[in-house]
Amino acid sequence: MNKVNDVEKVSNDTNNDQNPNGSYKPMQSYEIGPLTPRQVNQKAYKIRVDAAGFQKNLPLPDHPNNGDEDLYPNRIANYSKAMPHNHLGEVNLGAYNIWLKALTTGNPQMFEEIPLGGVRKFANPQGSYAYDLEGPNSHHLTMPPAPNFDSAWAASEMGEDYWRALTRDVPFADYDTNTLISEACTDMSQFSDYRGPKENGEVTPGTIFRGNFEGDLIGPYISQFLAKDVPFGAKILEQQYPTTLPGINYMTSYDDWLYIQNGGTSHHGDFDPQPRYIRSGRDLAEWVHGDFTYQSVLNACLILLGFGKGAVCYENPYLCSRTQNGFVTFGSAYILDLVGKSARIALEAAWFQKFLVHRRLRPEEFGGRVQNNLTGATNYPINPELLNCCAVTKVFEEYGTYLLPMAYPEGSPTHTSYPAGHACIAGAGVTMMKAFFNEDYIIPDPKVASADGLSLLPYTGTPLTVGGELNKLGSNLSLGRDTAGVHYRSDGIEGLKLGEAVAIGILHDFKKTYNENFMGFCITKFDGTTIII
Repeated sequence: MNKVNDVEKVSNDTNNDQNPNGSYKPMQSYEIGPLTPRQVNQKAYKIRVDAAGFQKNLPLPDHPNNGDEDLYPNRIANYSKAMPHNHLGEVNLGAYNIWLKALTTGNPQMFEEIPLGGVRKFANPQGSYAYDLEGPNSHHLTMPPAPNFDSAWAASEMGEDYWRALTRDVPFADYDTNTLISEACTDMSQFSDYRGPKENGEVTPGTIFRGNFEGDLIGPYISQFLAKDVPFGAKILEQQYPTTLPGINYMTSYDDWLYIQNGGTSHHGDFDPQPRYIRSGRDLAEWVHGDFTYQSVLNACLILLGFGKGAVCYENPYLCSRTQNGFVTFGSAYILDLVGKSARIALEAAWFQKFLVHRRLRPEEFGGRVQNNLTGATNYPINPELLNCCAVTKVFEEYGTYLLPMAYPEGSPTHTSYPAGHACIAGAGVTMMKAFFNEDYIIPDPKVASADGLSLLPYTGTPLTVGGELNKLGSNLSLGRDTAGVHYRSDGIEGLKLGEAVAIGILHDFKKTYNENFMGFCITKFDGTTIII
């Protein structure tokens, strides 16, 4: 018997009883329910076809980029890390053109021909072509162009990254009294197109480095979902984590910087032997360095499930059921699955934008442009608001270069900057949790990390809501990568919105798969509007 027939026989064997003489007889079906097996099969098919048809019939969006790749033939405004570079850190144009041809054709073999400058490899550029069977395909979502290389907007984002680097070791608890934070607020207020939050037109200790969404400016800098204990199955996980030692930054010498741009490797960071609660920018930067893909949103979901029925959204069909609880649908198994599922699909959306649309340079690459301009080696069109920024001067006074001090020895990952992958994951996971939990629920027993990160202290200020702290979680995770020096603010803010769109698309596909009386998901988006799916 050939292999195909063997497979068919195994399949048949699972549905029959064997007689003593070795022959088979059909098993009797005892299946019950409102539909016959054939009707169930047809309904399942229709649900899948309808979901695919809905996605197919959506208008195809434009995918604009900022035009910098065409504007600067030497590619100074685009990502090129891991390719070979000259002494100015400008990419070898032959290598870059092969990279563009590989991305344009999608030919797997062409990717094997891209010249590398060192030993580091690109992070999965072919992931940008992946299709999925749930939610929107990546090409069906769009985002605005990244800031132009020479713009005041880009200058403000780089200036913010320089200040984040200089203040990494200031505890969040000390922001109101720290003189360096005060100096950063004054300097950041001078940027003409800074798009972070302000109070009365000024950057203040209460707004600096925070997110742009509802809840971001209320209470502690760190979300409760990165502070409170996590009910992790049979044990409780205290959120004290390994962190790196203060005062140690990387890629501040030009030789080290160029070595890393060419794909060189570096040693691991120097770790504090004492785990700590996240109490400073350095701690947050290290948390989003060592986390696994959806660790943050998984932990947050487990915390929310631990709050009990009071935290469940009003739309849940089992909230008032006299005889049933949710589990496979509308319960813990279902919600946890959707949170994890959305993370990977959000990364597909991010990779499409990163590689096939924007190809924005990383902040460390921008720092090299600043260094070469201010030392007279180049005359790139960098906005003077950045070149005259106090933070850039302070970096030179401390390190003798104008390079952006990095929190990670290896610098950024080997994929492009816009949007931030962490932000897309966070945006999708946060949106999924908003669909199943009560955004107005007041978080009980809120905590804030002590200045040394060794303990959690009671927080007694304005009540913190689930919706606000989920928004803050998204901002912490995305902008924490800015604090490490590997992203810009717009990478994170727009990445959160892209992840949100992914989650909304997934929920739309799932809304017709339930037997329960269910009126739809109600979600407050990052922009403050409320939608029902």
